[in-house]
Amino acid sequence: MSDRVSVTYENHIAHVRLIRADKMNAVDQAMIDGIIAAGKDVAASDARVCVISGEGKGFCAGIDVGGLGAMIGQDPNELLMPRTHGEGTTNQWQEVAMVWTRVPVPVIAAVHGVCFGAGMQLALGADIRIAARDARFAVMEMKWGIVPDMGGMVLLPRLVRSDVLRKLTYTAEPVSAEKAEAWGLVTELADDPVAAAMDLAEALTLKSPAALRAAKALIGYAETHAQDDVLLEESRVQAGLMGTAEQMEVVAAQIQKRAPVFKG
Repeated sequence: MSDRVSVTYENHIAHVRLIRADKMNAVDQAMIDGIIAAGKDVAASDARVCVISGEGKGFCAGIDVGGLGAMIGQDPNELLMPRTHGEGTTNQWQEVAMVWTRVPVPVIAAVHGVCFGAGMQLALGADIRIAARDARFAVMEMKWGIVPDMGGMVLLPRLVRSDVLRKLTYTAEPVSAEKAEAWGLVTELADDPVAAAMDLAEALTLKSPAALRAAKALIGYAETHAQDDVLLEESRVQAGLMGTAEQMEVVAAQIQKRAPVFKG
């Protein structure tokens, strides 16, 4: 899609790659634009699952320091406060992570090497994070005298305890993949995270596409609504799935011990 991000589609899987390997996939304005455009492209596609990975030695080293320098002297309110993306809910930096929460299909981040700052918040926007055993994670903003502002304060509290969130934020210190997994930042570890992510993606293409989309939307709803509302939404969503041709194909495939065949 750009000289920063590529998107390919094969076997119902979208593979989004950060391709600024010479800069450890550091996030500059072109990368921001490329990531948001990729999210919109995947959301509008018929992909059933998406994998995000980074080329080169690391997933993403964070914000390009040169980009920070370019903002010096500008009015922070004019830069950060306008809600320019996400149907009026985010600014462009927040959209880098939050766009993936609105992509209607499961999103898997395959992380290796460094996953710092903006890169970590991008990975948090995925449904699932598979990390190499040598990967390192950090909330880096305190290093520059600022706070996480790319969706991290929405996404991190869903995954980790308050004390862990505070230590990550206050110290800006990198943590190992093993510690990240223990703390809930990482779903699982793998020797080859991209291969593991693609294997999982292929398995998910054999699930009901409608049910996967419904499940992602329902989980997001459950994370932000009261119990009674969630119970009602759960029943509403289930009623919309039961008895459809796609759901009946899933049942038939289970009984006949074969792979289901879905339209599209």
